Order: sequence, then C-alpha cells, then structure tokens
Amino acid sequence: MKWPGKRRTRWIAGGVAVAALLAGGITAAVAATGSDSPDVPASSSADAGFARDMAVHHQQAVEMSYIVRDRTDDEEVRRLAYDIAQTQANQRGMLLGWLDLWELPKVPEGAPMEWMGMEDMPPGEDGALMPGMATRTELSRLGKLSGEKAEILYLQLMTRHHRGGVHMAEGCVRRCEVPVERRLARGMVESQESEIALMSTMLKSRDAKP
Repeated sequence: MKWPGKRRTRWIAGGVAVAALLAGGITAAVAATGSDSPDVPASSSADAGFARDMAVHHQQAVEMSYIVRDRTDDEEVRRLAYDIAQTQANQRGMLLGWLDLWELPKVPEGAPMEWMGMEDMPPGEDGALMPGMATRTELSRLGKLSGEKAEILYLQLMTRHHRGGVHMAEGCVRRCEVPVERRLARGMVESQESEIALMSTMLKSRDAKP
C-alpha cells in the first residue's frame, strides 16, 4: 500500500516525537523517583515487577499500532493508533528508566505477573505472555488485512490488550510502593478505560463486537 508524501512525513515525524518522548520520559522518571522515594525497591517487589511486565505489554501495543497505520486509510483509526503508540512508548521509556535508576534487571526473573500473585497462571501460548496480549498468529493476520477488516481486528485486539493492561495497572495501584509509579498506574487505568469506551463505539459503527 502506497501513501502520499504528506502522510509519510506525518508518521515519520511521529516516530521522531516518540523518540523524544522516550528520552524525556526517562529523564522525568529519574528526577521524579529520586524526589518521591529515596528507597530503591527490591528486584522482587511489585514496583519492579510492574515496570518489567508493563514495558513488555506496552511494546506490543506500540507494535500493533504501527502495523495498522499501514493497513487503513481511516483517519479516526490512524489517529487512535498514533495516540496509543506515542503514549505507550513514552510510558515504556519511563518504566525502563526507573529500572535503570534502581539498577535492577529489565528481564523478568520469575514468571510474568508473579508480583501480582499470578505465578500459577498458565503459560502464554503463541507469544501471548500476559493477559490481553495478542498471539503471534493474530499479529500476523493483522499485518495481512487491510481497510475495514484491519480496523476491526486492531480495535478488537487493542480492546482486549487494554483490558489486560488495566488489570495490571490496578494491581500496581494496590501493591506498588513508589508514589510516582502508582500515579502513572492510575493514569493508565483512566486513559485505557476511556480508550476502551471509544473503541467500543468505533466497533459498533462497523457492526462489529469487541
């Protein structure tokens, strides 16, 4: 699928903006955590576990959003995908920035969601490591569809993805000790619930279900 030069420029500019947000997010994370909580959380803490798992979860949301941008002309879907990609890439930068600041591993030391008491959760299949995540098969299918079919699958996958993200963020609100991280988690819950409602409306307009 070929795109006019103006549209390509807009998305390239968006990628530059994401990189800038990542750098700024890490700087802000370091400054905010240093002032809010002088104590470094343990590697086994909810703070560290949430940062690791949500960084992985967010990375897939960014990936799905960049896939759908090339599969549809619909400006509403492309705008939503752009917002999700920028927001979650920025938040991912903050989470990884905290792990850097705390000098903790970025790779989970145990099972995904162990920090939430979900270590007995069945292992994810086909690349879906945590609740809400898409499988490799679903991502491959998204990359092969176009137009309204791609829009519907993206909205369905992202709705499920957001629900999993909200569940994890609510877990951090209850368990995390670092104040700035709890604030970020609360913001994730609010923004992703709002986007779930928006995506439900967008799916209904396409005669599709979440």
